[in-house]
Amino acid sequence: MPLSEPFEFAAEVWEWQGPASWCFVSLPEELTDEIDDRFSHRAAGFGSIRVEVTVGSTTWRTSVFPDSTRGTLILPMKKEVRRREGLDVGSPVRVTLTVVLD
Repeated sequence: MPLSEPFEFAAEVWEWQGPASWCFVSLPEELTDEIDDRFSHRAAGFGSIRVEVTVGSTTWRTSVFPDSTRGTLILPMKKEVRRREGLDVGSPVRVTLTVVLD
């Protein structure tokens, strides 16, 4: 499957305050704007955009979602990824993200 060029950024893992415990990282606003400008025509339900992500030695496919409260796209951080990479809420993380172009 073709992918966009990689985007790299640093962020902090945070926990969604709701009935379920989900962890995310927020993409920087400038990166959110660039992805919106270039790839919003690929958005699916809820404005999601399919991506491939690498954190440490772990690579997986997921989607980023718009978060109107933060004004950015947010990336879900699976429990398995957090466990493998030793990440907790508040942990800094370096992310490489590419948009899936299929």
